[in-house]
Amino acid sequence: MSFSFETKNELCRLPVQKLCCARAEAYGILLYCNTFNSHEVRIITGNPNFSERLPRLFHRAFNLRFDRQPLADEPGKHVFQITDEKKLSHIINLLGYDPEQNLVLHINFGLLEDECCRASFLRGVFFGGGSITDPLKRYHLELATSHLQASRELDALLQDCGFVPKNITRNGTAVTYFKQSEHIEDFLTMIGAPVAAMNVMSAKVEKDLRNSVNRRLNCDNANLDKAVEASQEQMEAIRHLAAAGLMEQLPDKLQQTAALRLENPELTLSELAEEFDPPITKSCLNHRLRKILDLAKDLH
Repeated sequence: MSFSFETKNELCRLPVQKLCCARAEAYGILLYCNTFNSHEVRIITGNPNFSERLPRLFHRAFNLRFDRQPLADEPGKHVFQITDEKKLSHIINLLGYDPEQNLVLHINFGLLEDECCRASFLRGVFFGGGSITDPLKRYHLELATSHLQASRELDALLQDCGFVPKNITRNGTAVTYFKQSEHIEDFLTMIGAPVAAMNVMSAKVEKDLRNSVNRRLNCDNANLDKAVEASQEQMEAIRHLAAAGLMEQLPDKLQQTAALRLENPELTLSELAEEFDPPITKSCLNHRLRKILDLAKDLH
């Protein structure tokens, strides 16, 4: 089950109550569904919960029934259709359009004056043409429609609600989308899907934690590699001095340092410094080892 499917299931659990909000939600669905013009309404969905919601929603919003709707247990995609001229004219009039005009020209903002109606309209838009990617993979929510002017005005509505959407045209379809997790969370919360919003938030925390752990591991691995390379270089220098018969000529502190390094090649500087009796500082040990490296270089 996709994240979009689960999100729409959550939205379907919201009650269909206030007439103004039901009409606003149905309006959003119509502008972003498969077909909406003066000759036909066609809504196609593969979500059974949305299929159950649609007849109740349209009856509440427009006091009418679909001319064609699927059986409850009908397999595959469900098609809802209105072709009756009187029903279509009734819908068009209630939405504030002139039946002689092109229905895609604009969004009737007069129906969206109240905050609750705006949220309901956006919920309908998401039902009709929305999708959201699993946030564990990436952050992407989009709203797609064939009504280009409606898409432009949706952008204005979203900006008025405090969002900063982006827009593209894909194969003749206008797409409004978000890629910022915070905007996706706020949008989902606004339209009535707080659980989905929390899942986006949780996914972000999980990915941030995973990235932080990976950065730490990469850093630790890099430091370990450096420590191993440094230890190998130090032991090589000690072997050169020993092969040249110079070890016994070194000061006692350097001889002790060389001996401990050869005995403990895997230890870091901090760990090796603790092996001395009494322990010495990491800085002091580093100074001694550099002295050994310099003496070995003088042999070349």
